[in-house]
Amino acid sequence: MLQMIRAPFLSSIIAPIVTGSLLSARMAGSFGLFEFLLVLITGLGLHIAVNVYNDIYDTLQGTDKVNVHRNEYSGGSGVLLDNPDLIKRMYWLARSGLIIALFSTAGLMFFVDRDLWIYLWGLYLISAFFSKYYTAAPVKLAYRGLGEVSVWFAFGPMAIAIAAISQSVFPTNQILLLMPVSGLSTLSILLVGQLIDLDADKQGGKHGVASRLGTLPTAVFYVLAQMAIITFVILMALLFEGSSWPLLIALLPYLLIFPKTALLILKHHGNPEELKKVARMTVQIHLLLSLLLIVGFIIYL
Repeated sequence: MLQMIRAPFLSSIIAPIVTGSLLSARMAGSFGLFEFLLVLITGLGLHIAVNVYNDIYDTLQGTDKVNVHRNEYSGGSGVLLDNPDLIKRMYWLARSGLIIALFSTAGLMFFVDRDLWIYLWGLYLISAFFSKYYTAAPVKLAYRGLGEVSVWFAFGPMAIAIAAISQSVFPTNQILLLMPVSGLSTLSILLVGQLIDLDADKQGGKHGVASRLGTLPTAVFYVLAQMAIITFVILMALLFEGSSWPLLIALLPYLLIFPKTALLILKHHGNPEELKKVARMTVQIHLLLSLLLIVGFIIYL
């Protein structure tokens, strides 16, 4: 089951939910533990639905079948390719994620200010739409060049916003500064995956940044996205109220890992085998950034 839901990538939703909740708690002067648990369940349910639906429809539509460069960081889980009889269970998992998120969102209504309900449900509905139609027909966002926008939006602004709302804090300037970071980090993983899966994506009609712009522009886009993360973290440390310098510890992977990663992706942007190393390093940066940003906010709190 862990392989089906692609459990290692759930950090992409855990990090913004935790950091968004911690920042909102500091602003509100209190931390709603039960509200945090409910919004975390909501985020996890929706992310599980995204991961499972993505595998289902990429397999049914042929993209995963022609991918010869699948690895633990891109190309899907491969569960359905090896075990096609599991498709009913996969559908059940995806739908269960949406239902669990639905009930936890409903539970949040008892704790969230009434005037924020419309935003709470708006975020749930948009997330549920993204979870299925990121790859499913007739919308197929990832096949129409809209996958990158939806990934950044879902794992950045939307995740931070629902975390803030769960603490009855409407997004402020400080929340807005935090919003892009986690989305850009997840987007970076997607961009490397697109470079690795480029041939399969083209055959399957999945047109993202890499298939539309080429490998070198995508590599440059990747580097710029990572540099934007650095910029936003520095801005938070400089502009947040109080002693916000502990947030800078989140930049440690950008001192230790990113310089080599940037050189590798710019040099080997057209070589899938070399790019698998970049994918591994990108996930390492993502995980360390997520963990250290949480630690930084705990200290800041």
